[in-house]
Amino acid sequence: MEDGIVVRGRLADPRHIELERAITEICGQVEVVIRPVADTKRRPGKDVFDVIAALPPGTLQKEEIDLQVREERDSWDDR
Repeated sequence: MEDGIVVRGRLADPRHIELERAITEICGQVEVVIRPVADTKRRPGKDVFDVIAALPPGTLQKEEIDLQVREERDSWDDR
């Protein structure tokens, strides 16, 4: 037999737990470990793509960007 089953639930009151699914694999006495579950609800906020789209356009030309990338790579000293 496996070591146990993990199933989420809700502590309904100090002595009762409501499970998200029925447990049919085990019958009899069990040991229960209680630990809080992190809040996984998505908090309202702006989507990262909306934030990026709202930024003003850059002013560098392609050649300037290429030069910055080349200078950065040259500073790595063959790492």
